[in-house]
Amino acid sequence: MSAQLEVVDVRGLVLVQDAGRPGHMHEGVPPGGALVPEWLAAAQRAVGNGAEAAGLECYGRMELRVLGRGAWVSVGGEAFRVEDGERFQVPAPERGVVRYVAVDGGLDVPRALGGRGTLLVARLGGWEGRVLARGDVLPLGGEGGGARCPPTEVVSWTDEVRVVLGPEPGRFGAGAAEALLSSVFTVSPISNRVGMRLRGPRLPVTDSGEALSGPMVRGALQVPVSGEPIVLGPDHPTLGGYPVLAVVIRADWGRLAARRPGDSVRFRAVGVEEARALWRRPGLV
Repeated sequence: MSAQLEVVDVRGLVLVQDAGRPGHMHEGVPPGGALVPEWLAAAQRAVGNGAEAAGLECYGRMELRVLGRGAWVSVGGEAFRVEDGERFQVPAPERGVVRYVAVDGGLDVPRALGGRGTLLVARLGGWEGRVLARGDVLPLGGEGGGARCPPTEVVSWTDEVRVVLGPEPGRFGAGAAEALLSSVFTVSPISNRVGMRLRGPRLPVTDSGEALSGPMVRGALQVPVSGEPIVLGPDHPTLGGYPVLAVVIRADWGRLAARRPGDSVRFRAVGVEEARALWRRPGLV
C-alpha cells in the first residue's frame, strides 16, 4: 500500500496549501498559497521538506492517521515521529488564526496549474478543490530526504504592519494616508483568504470605486465607498476597481494574515528600498 494520510476527524475548515501557483494572474488565477507563508515553510523545514511541498492549513482541530509507512510530522513547527497506523491530534490554533501540518515527503495531491494548493473560489487544486472532510485519504510522497530543522519563531507577534503608500493617492480625500497611519484598526470577523476586512475610522475616498478595473496584488489595501479598508489575501481577485491607498510589504504578509478577528492592527509607512531589504532578511520564505 502506498503511503497515505487519513482524516479520522475534523472540526473546522482545513485546506491543502503550498507555496502557491504564480504566473497565472493574466489568466485570472490568483497566486494562492498559504495564508501565513512563513508558518507553512517552517513546518516543512521541520520535517525536511522543500518550501514547495504541500501541507495542511488548519483553522480548527483534527485527528489524522499515517498509513503505509512511518513518518515525521510537524504540527505548528514542532516535529515528531508517527509510526504506521498511528493516530495523532492537531489542536485548534491557540495563537493566530491558523496552524500548519506537514508530513515528510509532502502531500502528493495532483498539481493544478503548477500548484497543489486549494483555490476554493474556483474549486481548483488541493483535494478535489474543497475543504477536507472526515474519511478523506490523501496520498503522501516518498519519505523526505532533507535535514529536519528545529522550530523557529518566523512571525514576530506585533500589531505593527508595514506598508508602501500608493499607488492611487489622487482617488482619496485629504488626510487619508495620515488617518491610515495614525489609527488603530481591528480585524473584522468578515475576513477570509480573499481579503481581510478592517474596522476603524473611515478613510476618505473621493470616487465611488467605479473606475476602470486594474491589476491587483496580495497586500493591496483597497478602500470601498464605506471607507473601511480591505487588505487582499492570497486568493484575491486579479482585477479590482476600488481605490488602493497602500500595499502591505511582502515581509509582513504573515504578520497581518495570522491575526484573529478582533486583533488590533497599526500601519507604518516604509519606502520601496526598505521593503526590499526587509524581504531579503535571512529566515523569511
